[in-house]
Amino acid sequence: MKEHIYIRNRILFLGDLILIAVSVFASFVIRLELGPLFFYFLPQAVRMLAISLLVKPIVYHRLGLYRRLWAYASTRELLLITVAVSIASLLVSAAIFIMVNVQVALNAYPGFPRSVPFIDWLLSLILVGGWRFSLRVLADYQQARERDRKGGKRVLIVGAGSAGILVLRELQKNPQLGMNPICFLDDDASKQKHNIHGVPVAGQLGDLSRVVSTWRIDEVIIAIPSAPGHVVRRVTMACQSIGVPFRTMPGIYELLGGKINVSRLRKVNINDLLRRRPVSIDTELIGASLNGKSVLISGAGGSIGRELCRQVARWGPSEIILLGHGENSIFESLLELQSHYPSLPLFPVIADVRDSNRLFSVFEKHRPEVVFHAAAHKHVTLMEVNVEEAVTNNILGTRNMVEMAVAFHVERMVMISSDKAVRPRSVMGATKRIAEMVVIDTANRTGRTFSVVRFGNVLGSRGSIVPIFQRQIAAGGPVTVTHPEMRRYFMTIPEAVHLVLQAAAMGEGGEVFVLNMGEQIRILDLAEDLIRLSGLEPGKDIDIIFTGIRAGEKLREELWDERSDVRRTTHPEILRMACDEPIMGERLARAIDELIMLAREGDSTAILERMDQIVPGACVSSTPPPDLISVV
Repeated sequence: MKEHIYIRNRILFLGDLILIAVSVFASFVIRLELGPLFFYFLPQAVRMLAISLLVKPIVYHRLGLYRRLWAYASTRELLLITVAVSIASLLVSAAIFIMVNVQVALNAYPGFPRSVPFIDWLLSLILVGGWRFSLRVLADYQQARERDRKGGKRVLIVGAGSAGILVLRELQKNPQLGMNPICFLDDDASKQKHNIHGVPVAGQLGDLSRVVSTWRIDEVIIAIPSAPGHVVRRVTMACQSIGVPFRTMPGIYELLGGKINVSRLRKVNINDLLRRRPVSIDTELIGASLNGKSVLISGAGGSIGRELCRQVARWGPSEIILLGHGENSIFESLLELQSHYPSLPLFPVIADVRDSNRLFSVFEKHRPEVVFHAAAHKHVTLMEVNVEEAVTNNILGTRNMVEMAVAFHVERMVMISSDKAVRPRSVMGATKRIAEMVVIDTANRTGRTFSVVRFGNVLGSRGSIVPIFQRQIAAGGPVTVTHPEMRRYFMTIPEAVHLVLQAAAMGEGGEVFVLNMGEQIRILDLAEDLIRLSGLEPGKDIDIIFTGIRAGEKLREELWDERSDVRRTTHPEILRMACDEPIMGERLARAIDELIMLAREGDSTAILERMDQIVPGACVSSTPPPDLISVV
């Protein structure tokens, strides 16, 4: 931007001195007209000018009118001008009142027009505000000329809400980006045929093809972070059909704690196509459960654990203990949190949840008040051939965490579970269900606020289906799907964690909270969307082949047993399931001891048989060895 747009403070100051004089004399002229009365009161006007020149610049300086870049003035600066001018006028009026009383006491009072201070206030507001906002107009003019000179891409912004307007202002203020905002699209009928900062709303979302052609648009920016997936899908499909590039702003859950600006724009990804309309949360309840508390997060280097760290940090905990087994992932989580929350105490702990002695020393040192247990082996296929590892990590690890939480009087503990724990056909699902039993049984026996949050697949987590499909697409295909009607629940990681925090704050102890995952998504549709987002066509550029459903695998997942007592909570996206497990207390403890002993002996066959006896509806032992080539 041109340097002369930024008017220096001394020029602003000199301008204000001139405008103060103009305002004072103009007030007397407006009140008295240029006649004998004006010249009669001219000495009083001079005295008022002297008072104004002494008082007003000091007030303006104290309230920051000389510490602003007025090229970026907004309604906030307008409010500041109003306050500064009003306070200055009140002080001037008070000084005039004192002057008048002194003149009366000295029998030298010639009179004073009482409406002049009010007129002066009004003129000062217009002149001081107009002087500063003229700089904003000049800056906009210079920026527009700069954009016209440089040209750049002609950009259509989809969404004329607050996010779209912020993107517009970023593009207008930064011509070096090479992006020239041409028009908006928005479905709000009240915005049609109106201009926003000089940019017209050219139509609704359904008019995208016409507007792109008519206005010669080079790129589309989707600036609706709160839009559900079907809206983003509709826009991207329209852009793909006419061959215009498009980008989007992340969803509202991804923007939590961050700024909405043009630097956050990115390519549309599968999260955008599947995201749902954001839901409100009870901020007071979550704040009370996390603010000022020492929070320990196990599995802090994983997808869910890292997002838990990000969102917990927003609520002002006294410290966060990042516990995990992988040193590299914990280090990456630590660096990210330090960059965004430099004043928040962070303690990286490399530890295995199976090591009870190590956990004891960690809990003894940090004394956490809130624990989120996200550490687990979750890869279904790999756990089928690593049964012993699944038992020791998912079951023994959870039991160790629960025992430490009891021993050190943790106020609140939440275990992250999976929909695969319902009538499990996999080792991973069965171990997660038994881990749930451990948490619920301990909550019932001790009265502690320990609970479980259960949800389905999360998009983009390590080892999940999306990265695998992306690698297959990058390799030129084919993309492998087990069955054309295979369906799964999906939720974005930020949204899942958002609701986990809400459920955690609602917990009273012994509950299994189930997140409303919406409709199950067909895996075939997911694969086709990813291929199209890569700029290719399914069946033409990339083949999709069906490898066949595995024995014991479900076409659809379940979030609870058919016989479960599921009830609504105060939050529309969170359900509460009454727990009535057949094995609890001492029987559960003995069963877990047996499983751990069998795992240490390496007897995976006996483990599978015992799991079927422990877990309601389980059918783990009859599941044949997995085909590791199949990805779903």
